[in-house]
Amino acid sequence: MKAIKITEPFNIKIVDKEKPVASKGEALLKIKYCGICGADVASYTGNQPFTTYPIIPGHEFSAQIVEIEENDKNLKPGDIVTANPYFNCGKCYSCERGIVNACTNNETMGVQRDGSFQEYITMPVERIINGKGLSAKELALIEPFSISCHALSRAKINKSDNVLIMGAGPIGLFALIKAKAMGANVMIADLLDNRLELAKKYGANCTVNTNNEDLIKAAENFTNGNMFDVCIEACGLPITFLNCIDCAATGANVILIGNGKKETTFLHSIILKKELNIFGSRNAYTSDFEELIDLVSKGKADVLKMVSGVFDFCDAATVFDKLAHNDGSIAKVLLKFE
Repeated sequence: MKAIKITEPFNIKIVDKEKPVASKGEALLKIKYCGICGADVASYTGNQPFTTYPIIPGHEFSAQIVEIEENDKNLKPGDIVTANPYFNCGKCYSCERGIVNACTNNETMGVQRDGSFQEYITMPVERIINGKGLSAKELALIEPFSISCHALSRAKINKSDNVLIMGAGPIGLFALIKAKAMGANVMIADLLDNRLELAKKYGANCTVNTNNEDLIKAAENFTNGNMFDVCIEACGLPITFLNCIDCAATGANVILIGNGKKETTFLHSIILKKELNIFGSRNAYTSDFEELIDLVSKGKADVLKMVSGVFDFCDAATVFDKLAHNDGSIAKVLLKFE
């Protein structure tokens, strides 16, 4: 079979490898579509600290079951599915307490272990998630959606709450979709107009380009001076974290999704003064995947609007190069393995 392998930064090859054989408790899956995550691009550019080379990237995917043993999940050959790609050890203190998404020894497909960018993979049956009739393209978008869904579950969001999202990349947009489904009023900020135009299509009540608009003034106007009940940081930058702190109302919840790579310096007394609740978020639970599959299947979230392009997996080198130089016009890209 064929597989996409990053051999070193900025070097991608299509390689031949043996088709895997499912062990007991595993299923053999034929990959249909894979999404390219920012973590995959970081591995390509050499900016992913957890990646060792060579690596087969990919953890956002849909697949068709080829072989599977009888199971209590009623999964069978031919089913179109996705899967939870975060492998937890089951033994650390986090796992013992059920916080499996933040396992101390977590191995995410495509980062700490080979991922889904190959024609066939094996997967523990317990990790496979029934697609419930969603298309293979839709299912390939459930994993990044689950990241945002899990983040929003970290803090209570009430109907009619005013919510600020810093960053209108895919994760910020998925957070927007989920927040709107929860009945929130959402203002989203970014530096790029094309991303903000897509945010409008997903129902943002207000968009702010912080290149030429004053964020604090926009926040005051949007909230009648009260500021935001919930602020969601989806960039991982010091400035957007500080924006969230500044725009938060007294007693607000601040949720961090963006994976920061730079230190942030600030006077933490403002957290005390406003009595803010700060929540980190990592990965997702299988239940998050299942919740979103139901949401999409009921027509409450058109995730396909997020897709900027679909490319054959053989064109991976060209696609990764484009994403490494993305000017913001590319939202979500899928690789086709069918």
